[in-house]
Amino acid sequence: QVHLVESGGGLVQTGDSLRLSCAVSGRTFSSMAWFRQAPGKDREFVASFFRSRTNTYYADSVKGRFTISKDNVKNIVHLQMNSLLPEDTAVYYCAGSSTLILSTLGSPESYGYWGQGTQVTVSS
Repeated sequence: QVHLVESGGGLVQTGDSLRLSCAVSGRTFSSMAWFRQAPGKDREFVASFFRSRTNTYYADSVKGRFTISKDNVKNIVHLQMNSLLPEDTAVYYCAGSSTLILSTLGSPESYGYWGQGTQVTVSS
């Protein structure tokens, strides 16, 4: 059985940092991503690696502040978030796919496996 379990969320202030983790069990995915969803908004793409942990992509809103990485030994995906802003407040989800194509990596529908999410709240 496949499980994705996020952790590391919390309440921080503007400018602080957080590191989210997504522990994957039961399967290894060639591509993984982080998405986020704020209240009343659609789930949006944050960051991903595509078929290689060195082939990374980021949403413009987080580029330069967030970094996605993967520990292949432990099968854990991290999202290091620096210089956090109030608009980063959302529930953050990790997602996995082994059939992803590059043109759809930003689409939630392209990922078949999801974690339960972890709340990140950034106060101003």
